[in-house]
Amino acid sequence: MYRPSSGFNSEGIRYNDYLHPLRIGDVELKNNIILGPMAGVSDLPFRLLCHENGAGLVCMEMVSAKAITYRNRNTNNMMEIHPEERPVSLQLFGSEPEIMAEATRMIADKPYDILDVNMGCPVPKVVGNGEGSALMKNPELIEKIVRAMVAETDRPVTVKIRKGFNESSVNAVECAQAAEQGGAAAIAVHGRTREQYYSGEADWSIIRKVKEAVRIPVIGNGDVKDGASAKALMQETGCDGVMIARAAEGNPWIFREVIAYLEKGEISERPTMQQMYEMVIRHADLQLKYKGEYIGIREMRKHVSWYTTGLPGSAKFRALINTMEDMDSLKAACAVVFGIKD
Repeated sequence: MYRPSSGFNSEGIRYNDYLHPLRIGDVELKNNIILGPMAGVSDLPFRLLCHENGAGLVCMEMVSAKAITYRNRNTNNMMEIHPEERPVSLQLFGSEPEIMAEATRMIADKPYDILDVNMGCPVPKVVGNGEGSALMKNPELIEKIVRAMVAETDRPVTVKIRKGFNESSVNAVECAQAAEQGGAAAIAVHGRTREQYYSGEADWSIIRKVKEAVRIPVIGNGDVKDGASAKALMQETGCDGVMIARAAEGNPWIFREVIAYLEKGEISERPTMQQMYEMVIRHADLQLKYKGEYIGIREMRKHVSWYTTGLPGSAKFRALINTMEDMDSLKAACAVVFGIKD
């Protein structure tokens, strides 16, 4: 039966059978609850907020290995990190072992703690280039990519895969074993096929099969939305940690809530309207700090939409937020929807 490590962490906090420190290669995470990589979402401001709310590891949005080798300016901006968000994982995507290796060499002086390989992105443009989840069609190539990167870095190299490309090619176990053979330090498994994208239910049984087939840590991903589902995923699969992605959109508090549930069995109170308002404004301030007002406010539009989902008047409000162009208008509109008075 699965028995993860337990005891006390360096801060004297006792962890139970589900919440515990997690070692990936030579990197020790304070806990095993991880922010997953999301294109256009898990940027620096969002990662900082999730780290502050307890995430043991934050994963960056995927970056093209080829763009790194071309020294693309926009890519360099995406790769910026803050010391206070560490430990942090940089996710690369690509399909050519030599390019992945070269990109790994070129970022040798960057302070990323872990390098991850995207083998799960379902977007047609990425898949059409033989990248992302298309790599699952070729386990031999997976091993070559991981091996090439491991040879160029002292950092742990991990991979994120899906159940399979489609239901007729469910090969997560074979792909995980190939990654392990190449030297991967951990594997994250999303329990959906590429064909499913994000629809339907995640198949947790495939996560259990991967866990039983490899010796390195396995991170479960898919349909974790609160503490109870995080615990259920670990109970059913024996996985070593949980990766939370879409459930964190507009909800960075989910990490502290999951941790409280796993550690003490407590169901945390949801944030008050005041706390939600303050988080949105802090998020917007960070966007402006790192991206400037023009880009920052426009990128906040989707985040504000997620933060306000389900609130009274939020449907009308979401139509309004697409007209916001500066911080003053964002603050004023958010004050109304969250019921904040001067």
